[in-house]
Amino acid sequence: MYEKLSKLANEMLREKSLRKDLSPFAFKDENAIRRKTDTHDFDDSLRPPFVRDADKIINCPFFSRYADKTQVFSLVKNDDVSRRSLHVQLVSRIARTIGNALSLNQELIEAIALGHDIGHTPFGHAGERVLDEIYEERTGKRFFHNVHSVRVLDKIFPYNITLQTLHGILSHNGEMPKDKFSPEKITGFDEFDKQINRCRTEKGFMQKITPATLEGAVVRLSDIIAYLGKDRQDAAKLNVVQESDFTPTVIGDFNAEMINNLTVNAIENSLNKPFIMLDKDHFEGLKTAMHENYALIYNNPQVKDSVDKILAPVMRKLYFKLLEDLQKGDLSSPVYTAHIDYINRSRYKRDIPYEENPKDDIVADFIASMTDDYFIALFNALFTHHGYKIEYKDYF
Repeated sequence: MYEKLSKLANEMLREKSLRKDLSPFAFKDENAIRRKTDTHDFDDSLRPPFVRDADKIINCPFFSRYADKTQVFSLVKNDDVSRRSLHVQLVSRIARTIGNALSLNQELIEAIALGHDIGHTPFGHAGERVLDEIYEERTGKRFFHNVHSVRVLDKIFPYNITLQTLHGILSHNGEMPKDKFSPEKITGFDEFDKQINRCRTEKGFMQKITPATLEGAVVRLSDIIAYLGKDRQDAAKLNVVQESDFTPTVIGDFNAEMINNLTVNAIENSLNKPFIMLDKDHFEGLKTAMHENYALIYNNPQVKDSVDKILAPVMRKLYFKLLEDLQKGDLSSPVYTAHIDYINRSRYKRDIPYEENPKDDIVADFIASMTDDYFIALFNALFTHHGYKIEYKDYF
C-alpha cells in the first residue's frame, strides 16, 4: 500500500516546483518517457519522474555493491583509496554543482550519476576487458560497463526507468573526452534499443553516441573531472607515482585545482547555451592529463600487470565453470542459488523469466554484479586447489 499526499499538499508542492527558474535548455519533467504506462510510476509533486528514477536506482540490490568494487587499484586493502562508491558520489556532486549553476534539471543529473556505473565489473576496467574478451568469444557481442548498467536497470531489474536517465547512463563514456557536447535528441525506446544493440555488435558505434540532454552531457564531463585528479591522489598514496610527476597545465596540478578549474570553465563557457563546453586551453589540459594518467598510472606495470596476469585465467575459469553448471541445470550451483534465485526475489513483471535468458548473458550478469571480494571468495569456494596466488596488498 502506497500512501499519497493530500490534494492540498500536492498542489502546494507543484506550485513551488513550477516557480523554479529552469534554463530553457533544461530537460522538463513533463517530457520524461517510460517504457510502460504503469499507475505506480505516475509522477506527482512529491516524487517527480527523475526523483523516482533515483529512488529506484539507489534501492537496486546491486547499488550496495559499489562499495567494494575497484575504481583503479585492485587487490589493495586501504580505506583511503577510492572505491567505485566514492567515485559515483563525486560524479554526482560535481555534476550537480555544474547543473545548478546552469539551471538544469538537478534530479535528472543525480539519477544519471547514481546509475552510471551500476553495471561495472569487479576489478575496474581490467575486469571489464577480460569479461569483454570472453563474452565476445562466446557470443560475438561486446561487453561494455555503460551498456551493462542499462541492462541492470532495464532488464535484470525492470524498473521502468525513464528513457532520459537510461540514455544518460549509456552515453556517459568518460574515456571519450570532447570539448563540446551538443545534445542529440532521441525519439523513443525503439531508437534507444537499436543503439544498445549496435553498441554490442558494431565496432566503434559506442564512441559515436552523444548525450540526448544537457544533463547527460554534464554527467559525462563530470565523470572525467571526478576521476582525473582523484586517481592521481590514490596513486600517490600507494607510491605508484607522485603528484609532482605530472606536467602542469592550465587545469591545475592537483585534484582540488582540477575539479575547481574544469567546473568553473565548463560553467563559464556553457551559461545560457544549448551545449556544454570547455575552452581550447582547458580541453587541451584535460586531454594532456588523461594521457599522462594512462601512461603513468593505468598502464603502469605495477598497477596493470599484477592484476591482469592473475585475473584473466581466473575469470575465464570461473566463467566456464558457471556456464557448465547452467548447461547441466545444476540447481545447487551458486549461479542458481546466489544469482538467479536472488534476481527472482524482486517483484517485477518480466517479458520472459530471467532464467530463460541466454546462458552466456546470465553468466556475464553474475560476474559483472560481483564485488572484488565476492569474486575471490566464490572462486576459492569452487576451486579449492586452484594453484593461483591471489593476495591483497595490506596496510603494513
